[in-house]
Amino acid sequence: MIPAAVRKALNISTGDHLGFSVNDGQLVLEKLPTALEWRKLMANIPSEKVTFDENGHYDPEKAPEFDEWMRED
Repeated sequence: MIPAAVRKALNISTGDHLGFSVNDGQLVLEKLPTALEWRKLMANIPSEKVTFDENGHYDPEKAPEFDEWMRED
C-alpha cells in the first residue's frame, strides 16, 4: 500500500498506472501517463513521411511540418 502523503504528492488515484525502477540503489516511483495524456502528446507530432539520407539528414522542404517540429524549443 502506498502512503496517502505519497499518493497526494504524485496525484495518484485508484486505477492509475505506476512505474517502478531502481536508480543508484533507490526505488523510483512515477505515475505513468494515461491514454488520454498520450493521445494529447501524440497529436502534436507531425505525421508526414520523412526520408533520411545515409548521414541521417532530411530535406526540410520535403518535410516542412517535421522540420518545424524539430526546431521548436
